[in-house]
Amino acid sequence: MKRIPEQELMVDPEQAQAYASADFEQPHSMFIDLFSDSFSAVVDKAHVLDLGCGPGDITFRFARSWQQCSVHGIDGSDAMLLHAEKTLGAESSLQHRVCFFKGLLPDLALPRSQYDIIISNSILHHLPDSTVLWQTVKAFAAPQALIFIMDLKRPASITEAAQLRDSYAKDEPEVLRTDFYNSLLAAFEVGEIQVQLRDAGLADLSVRAVSDRHLVISGRMPG
Repeated sequence: MKRIPEQELMVDPEQAQAYASADFEQPHSMFIDLFSDSFSAVVDKAHVLDLGCGPGDITFRFARSWQQCSVHGIDGSDAMLLHAEKTLGAESSLQHRVCFFKGLLPDLALPRSQYDIIISNSILHHLPDSTVLWQTVKAFAAPQALIFIMDLKRPASITEAAQLRDSYAKDEPEVLRTDFYNSLLAAFEVGEIQVQLRDAGLADLSVRAVSDRHLVISGRMPG
């Protein structure tokens, strides 16, 4: 099935509210578990960059799981960052280690020029030009930085996309069901991402399917 791009940013308050309120326990827990499995060494006092953090659920989960890390979340949507900041305001124990910033890839103004770990969940399929993600990774990754990016993978057909939507977003608001379906159609296949990485000079990063709807790009930067 040919890729069908979708809008880059979720700027509508209704979209942001639906996304912030949705039940992502299974995939977001899987993100943390897979990161831990991929990088078994203790992640101690690392500076972490979360690209496309949305309302910050992955950002917060990472900070809670590795309690000596500092995590900077970046997103281009004011509506999403409003939810992230609201949650941060209620979690005083994280306020000295988690910060959020607004910005669009690849031109980011951040407090650090390099990060020890770069993570991302579900940003790649939103980008009109996938190369900006890889440019950003290369620009902000420190030597030997850990890279861990999870995203949707494109199903084989529109019928399969509809089946995945009905299986995993059955009880969600219609706006979220529609967004999930459109995101599946906009996602990339494993082979397509392998080509992107090769063209970006990041062929050492690996790509693998980790569920019926997710894939992971992971590895360590040279240096």
